[in-house]
Amino acid sequence: MLDKILSGKNVIHRALDATWERNEAIAQNIANVDTPGYKRKTVSFEEELREAMESKDFKKNDADKIEITVSEDNRNLSMKLDGNNVDIDTEMADLAKNTIRYNALAQMAGYSKLMMVIKEGK
Repeated sequence: MLDKILSGKNVIHRALDATWERNEAIAQNIANVDTPGYKRKTVSFEEELREAMESKDFKKNDADKIEITVSEDNRNLSMKLDGNNVDIDTEMADLAKNTIRYNALAQMAGYSKLMMVIKEGK
């Protein structure tokens, strides 16, 4: 599976787009931690990407077709009486995890460019 990821810059770039969207959603959640009735936003992409990549007919350009979905977390997980379901500790942990993911993908994007240069030099 790693070969599929590294061989397809579209996959890496699309995953970078998803982490950027997730960062935006987390930032909105943090900004609205005290807003009554605010429901935290979540981003889904990785599970759809995994399913697509495991299919036999997956092509590098198919990554552009995978949706990056931003949705409200409407589960009744409110820890506050005002209906807000944002937990600042969870958001900060998610932000740290997302930052690590973004940095790893950015390094992979640089690595895939290097591999393309090397392969074209042959």
